[in-house]
Amino acid sequence: MRIHRLLSSLTWLISPVALLLLWAAVAEAGIFPRNLLVPPVQVWQTFGQLSASGELLEHLLNSLSRLGLGFGIGSLCGLLFGVLMALSKNVEIYCAPLFHTLRQIPSIALIPMFVLLFGIDETFKIIIVAKTAFFPVALAASEGVKAIPRSYFEVADVYRLRWPTFVREIALPAATPPIITGFRISLTRAWVVLVATELLAADSGLGQMIEMSRQMLRIDVVMVGIVVTGVIGFALDFSFRQLEQRLFRWQTR
Repeated sequence: MRIHRLLSSLTWLISPVALLLLWAAVAEAGIFPRNLLVPPVQVWQTFGQLSASGELLEHLLNSLSRLGLGFGIGSLCGLLFGVLMALSKNVEIYCAPLFHTLRQIPSIALIPMFVLLFGIDETFKIIIVAKTAFFPVALAASEGVKAIPRSYFEVADVYRLRWPTFVREIALPAATPPIITGFRISLTRAWVVLVATELLAADSGLGQMIEMSRQMLRIDVVMVGIVVTGVIGFALDFSFRQLEQRLFRWQTR
């Protein structure tokens, strides 16, 4: 029984191992030039070298610090705006059309304009991440609050709760599941957009490391950056999924 559970818990390794084996087989077969498709062993060795020198850690910390600050600003503003749009008819009437229009614009499409406005310093990267994080959280918060049963509002009227108290004690707890999902989606999107932004305009970060390595034809370093980017994105999404399961375990009982 224990062996069966152990094997079941390791099923997620099947696809990554299969991909590594395919990668190694194609690289060994010489279908592509070796300087364009480096084998996994060489990428692993390069990962060790970059880790030992501290270069990879420095780029990673720069990227994560930008992500943390931009995501924090964007998601909190999105939460406040989403709740306000759901509870105020005036805000919804005047702001909803513009909100739904702007959220359709890809963040990457705004990079040229943002570079002209803010340059390529940290402000630009934080703003692009904040913009990316803002809309999914705002939409999730708005839809979550709108889905609250009418009886909740009737109870609030009976007890004459003020709006701040109603939002804090009733609205946000009741809308927590979709809001958490919005946070998860916005975080992974912000991570993808940040790395893409660093590819185009940055002097540090994982994206910049990948781009500089591409220009120098260091494909092994490029592959290290790509793999690390994917692993970090997976870890962020997995962490929020675990948080969702822990917070809302009662819903599955």
